[in-house]
Amino acid sequence: MNEKEQHYEQLLPQVASLCDGESDLIAKMANVCALLHAEFGFWWTGFYRVVGGELLLGPFQGPLACVHIGYGRGVCGTSWKERRTVVVPDVEQFPGHIACSSESRSEIVVPLFSGGEVVAVLDIDSRELATFDDTDAAFLGRVAAMMV
Repeated sequence: MNEKEQHYEQLLPQVASLCDGESDLIAKMANVCALLHAEFGFWWTGFYRVVGGELLLGPFQGPLACVHIGYGRGVCGTSWKERRTVVVPDVEQFPGHIACSSESRSEIVVPLFSGGEVVAVLDIDSRELATFDDTDAAFLGRVAAMMV
């Protein structure tokens, strides 16, 4: 097990304790995003909620962010539409990338499902290229599953 995997393994029980017994999804989003942001030092960590046919900014840590994202637009909208985790090593190479910050260089977006539908996405940006990989996708998928 590499260092990143160990870090995630140590983090999962904390995520579980934040989510267990809490019924409010926004409260869980706020605490999970704060935990991930503090533990990994990402540039931007947050959630977008599916509201009225678009993604609407939810709890986040980091600089100011885009508020509304359309279905299928950018990395977040693509994750929602395709119902899958999207890992982008270089955001400048992603067609239709929405640049909320010019400092974002790589990104991962993980959908949250409830009742078979995407209800939100977890969006994490890094100032470094190729920050995210299959390890992040697998563990953040587990985090997302604990939340709903």
